[in-house]
Amino acid sequence: MPTTAPIPSIPQRVVELTAGERLESSEIIEVSILSSDAAPSPGMEIQADGSFVYGLKGSRPALLDLTHAEDFEDDGWRAAGADIVRRLSTLIQGHPVRAKKHLVQVSVPANVSADNLRSLAIGMTVGNHTFVTTNKRRKPKVRRAHIVLPGNGKSATSEHLANAVKTGARLGAATCLARDLANAPANVKSPEWFARQAKKAVKDIEGVKVRIRDEEWLQQKGFGGILAVGQGSVRPPRLVELVWDPERIGQKRRRKTVVLVGKGVTFDTGGISIKPSANMDSMRTDMTGGASVLSAFQALAEMQVPRKVVALIPMAENMPSASAFRPGDVIEHYGGLTSEITNTDAEGRLLLADAVNYGARKHKPAAVVSIATLTGAAKVALGLRTGAVFAPDWGVGVKLSRRGASVGERWWPMPTPEYVEDDVDSTIADVRQCPPGPGATTAAMFVRRFTRGVAHVHLDIAGPGRAEGIYDEITPLGTGFGARTLIQWLSR
Repeated sequence: MPTTAPIPSIPQRVVELTAGERLESSEIIEVSILSSDAAPSPGMEIQADGSFVYGLKGSRPALLDLTHAEDFEDDGWRAAGADIVRRLSTLIQGHPVRAKKHLVQVSVPANVSADNLRSLAIGMTVGNHTFVTTNKRRKPKVRRAHIVLPGNGKSATSEHLANAVKTGARLGAATCLARDLANAPANVKSPEWFARQAKKAVKDIEGVKVRIRDEEWLQQKGFGGILAVGQGSVRPPRLVELVWDPERIGQKRRRKTVVLVGKGVTFDTGGISIKPSANMDSMRTDMTGGASVLSAFQALAEMQVPRKVVALIPMAENMPSASAFRPGDVIEHYGGLTSEITNTDAEGRLLLADAVNYGARKHKPAAVVSIATLTGAAKVALGLRTGAVFAPDWGVGVKLSRRGASVGERWWPMPTPEYVEDDVDSTIADVRQCPPGPGATTAAMFVRRFTRGVAHVHLDIAGPGRAEGIYDEITPLGTGFGARTLIQWLSR
């Protein structure tokens, strides 16, 4: 009989709805390890209890039409994991036998690598993600996965492979949390609601400090960008501040402090510069940057990374009304710099400006990282599956891109030429909010003006932050893009 080394499931379902409504969110697929010298036979078999066995035995995976194992790269393993759970979930929905926990068991080739298994676990965990608000009975789907390793499970190699699966499951859990938050309906997802979810997500993690800043505090401290974006809505803005510090639990910091800032526009109409009505419903995902920061922070704190990590999520709803901010306004940000407003649909950078300045001033980090669904220009430049990286130097951009690629998120380093700096200047204020020129670049350089000289990495996920259909491990609407990259990058 094979031995079992279960990996604890990672809690990620934190979203909630108001009384009278029921949320049907995704649930983490519980991934565990089975080790045996005699792996199951290849192919799929429906067991008497309603569970399934699926084999990737030998050099060629069964059922899926994929390449031989030696040509089966990490992207293929991730896509295969997602495809397995999707196919089997479809089958169990039409099968008369119903098990309480539907199981998929995957046997892998002897030459499998740790990176292969991490990718497989990511695909299995996130590929079957769904988010539905309903009172109907939930359709059954795969709930558990066992990965059968070659050997007896007692060698150092087997332990290394088992840890890779555990890492993949954790990365997948972070993606699912970010997706759940992004996809939550806008009528529920006020800034105050999101702040509650952030507090709930980290409440049981030792060493984490949580502060929720309300509109009165923001007014007193001069957060003019956040307040301007939120002033058109009846639902006031918030600033979520989370701090993980290993010294709070008696551990040493061995790496430098990093501040993560995620755009948190809970719904974006464009304000006075209103968007076209087509596809505006997807603007409930305009806080994907904030969702990715929260889920990455949760994972990094649970992993007890030996560095201080600060997460700042400025939250606001950008609505048109008699009280909304206007093109032509001049606002004063936290720290004193003023912005000339030229387009109220370029609101995200105003939130980031306040938050990065606050983070740089208060926490004195080695670097500030901002992430946002920020510009349509990034989508034009790189399409819908690649994020844009604006880094202080080319080497940092390449390093982050490689870290992201290793966990299935594609990035491309972008230039920040000095000659564009002058375009950010305003004739009536310190800076112009939406200057002409290459839109993604000028947006990044606008935010950089507020970092107080601290090294700044900006990630524009306007393209890959949302999806219109299914591909690889991606499901429609919010993708959770960026969470895995931040975890992989900052935990190394």
